[in-house]
Amino acid sequence: MKIYIVRHGQVPHNALKQYNNQNEDLTKLGIKQAEELKEKIKEIEYDIVICSPLIRAKHTAKIINVKEKEIIIDNKLEERNPGSLSGQSLEVTNREEYWNYNTEIQYGTSENIQGFFKRVYNFLNELKTKDYESVLIVAHSGVSKAFSGYFEGIQDGKFLNRGLKNCEIKMYEM
Repeated sequence: MKIYIVRHGQVPHNALKQYNNQNEDLTKLGIKQAEELKEKIKEIEYDIVICSPLIRAKHTAKIINVKEKEIIIDNKLEERNPGSLSGQSLEVTNREEYWNYNTEIQYGTSENIQGFFKRVYNFLNELKTKDYESVLIVAHSGVSKAFSGYFEGIQDGKFLNRGLKNCEIKMYEM
């Protein structure tokens, strides 16, 4: 099975470099990014779209779904919840440590990284049982980091730079 993972287009908290668990929609730039990605998606065959429940991911999925396939919402693809960090600058944490799988540090009430990865891994393990040839997944930077851990291994545990940029796409084979 081919799995194409896409990160949603830009949202206000991306532009402001903030943690945010608000259910935001795309900015004008985010819509433009999705429209540009739509051109690349035309070349890809996929059976279904599976999407995070958050507005930014659903809006991106709707724009890029050029084959007009069914879009399934799966809560396991929701972004890592920053909890009490929501609305604060990314600089309030050591970002390298925040995205370190082996960290002992807990920042506020943010979702634990191991638990977050386990949630995404559960999604991928369930996906293995399906009969799709090719799946388009629209989610978040953190989810793409977890995909990287699943398919490429935990390695040194550092995931800060292993996530997708807005409307970037990556393919994995399962």
